Amino acid sequence: MRALKLHPEVASALSHGQPVVALESTLIAHGMPHPDNLDTARQLEQRVRDEGAVPATIAILDGQPTIGLTDAQLQCLADSPTPVAKVSRRDLPFVVQSGRMGATTVAATMWLAAKAGIRLFATGGIGGVHRQAQHSFDVSADLQELAQTDVAVVCAGAKSILDLALTREVLETLGVPVVGYQTDTLPAFYCRDSDEGVDYRLDSVSAIGEALRWKWQSGLHGGVVIANPIPEAHALPRAQMDEAIETALAQAQSQGIRGKAITPFLLAKIRELTRGASQQANVALVLNNATLAAQIAVAMSTSDS
Repeated sequence: MRALKLHPEVASALSHGQPVVALESTLIAHGMPHPDNLDTARQLEQRVRDEGAVPATIAILDGQPTIGLTDAQLQCLADSPTPVAKVSRRDLPFVVQSGRMGATTVAATMWLAAKAGIRLFATGGIGGVHRQAQHSFDVSADLQELAQTDVAVVCAGAKSILDLALTREVLETLGVPVVGYQTDTLPAFYCRDSDEGVDYRLDSVSAIGEALRWKWQSGLHGGVVIANPIPEAHALPRAQMDEAIETALAQAQSQGIRGKAITPFLLAKIRELTRGASQQANVALVLNNATLAAQIAVAMSTSDS
């Protein structure tokens, strides 16, 4: 069995109780075009460092689950001339067995982070229940992972291409708390708010850290969604995004695109329809999430010391 390979800096930080923040790699391989993907990956790691935590970008490299990448490994993932596997939880054993390179989704990143002992994870937006799911039954594995894995996911809510109301219902059914950071409503990725509420509003990193610590120390297993709105200066109007999403969804349906391919297709199409504005928003929100995740990790580390 191939054990996790931890970057020495990450291994040292974990062994000494220092704050570590997990970062996913699907954003690098499938979420953004080159060279923006590599630039954003580097900025994410720097944001985490700026707040006093250690970044741990997670991926599968030559079949090796790897926690914390070197800059050369980030470049390899971003520049790969061959397709990089999109790895969710179910795919992990098969990508490892094949010796391939794989980029981890929210679900797979959570699972690997938990195995390494990392409790904070920053991403853009979680997956959820897709629109028209009553016909397609397309529900992201991220939701089930949140129900069973002890990792807090800092995100700008669920991706706005999803059915946010149904996503909230499933999260409630699974017992996953949704915490709004300085907000009473669930952010909708590119937009600061939506018609959906959150379970609890917390306005400080110390309050979030205290709640997370009590949850896990008490044996309440499972993750937490920490919903962090995109900075106001980078938010996009809801009407503009609704129109772009509807157009992108119609094109995906007409082309028969579904399953793993649907989210990358929709994000790329929305980027085209908004003339790059959605990509700028995506970068801004994920950097904002990395900052908050690192602040929470530092607060928890300080309280534990």
